[in-house]
Amino acid sequence: MSGTVTIHLVRHAESRWNVEGRYQGQTDSGLTDDGVRQAAALGEALADLVPAPDLVISSDLPRAMDTCRPYAARIGARVVTDRALREISVGDWSGRTFGEIAAEHPDTVAAVEDGVDLPRGGGETFAQTRSRVAAALARAVGRLPDGDGDRAMVAVSHGGPIRVAAAAALGLPSPGHTAFSAPDNCSVTSIRIKPGGARELLRYNHTVAPAGTADAAELR
Repeated sequence: MSGTVTIHLVRHAESRWNVEGRYQGQTDSGLTDDGVRQAAALGEALADLVPAPDLVISSDLPRAMDTCRPYAARIGARVVTDRALREISVGDWSGRTFGEIAAEHPDTVAAVEDGVDLPRGGGETFAQTRSRVAAALARAVGRLPDGDGDRAMVAVSHGGPIRVAAAAALGLPSPGHTAFSAPDNCSVTSIRIKPGGARELLRYNHTVAPAGTADAAELR
């Protein structure tokens, strides 16, 4: 590959369960009214930051798609969905409040907070999520046009996938994502792939439009 590829990872706008303090995983609660406004503001700001991407991809979950649409509409892009960009699965914890789960599974919650990579609620580990997200981004890079110039893509996803992608870009062994705080709703994290495959983290949790700060517990 000649030229560079820049991947701009965008976390979805504020969802109802973000506000209610519930685990989301791969179940969707929809955007709040503030989230809808965040997505609109993001679309305008992101169009200035990345006005002509070679590819726009998104998790297929509604909160990601609803975040992506204003941007795609503004620049006239078609959105490619990939379910491998979904949030980490938290199994039957999805929809439960953080307080409920902490009361019912205190040992598991404590272990996860200490950095143990457990499949919460019968779902995925972060290592499993990192593997599928890496595969999704590799597929997306493979869709980019050939040529000598620099290329860029925008990928709308979730906090967990963005954290593991950032850790992978820096070569941190799994679960290296624990070094990163939860990215804010509508924040942008950018990774550059150089000719030869070397990667660098250009920005993490960069705010391009007003958005509420997510509670890190959402990603537990």
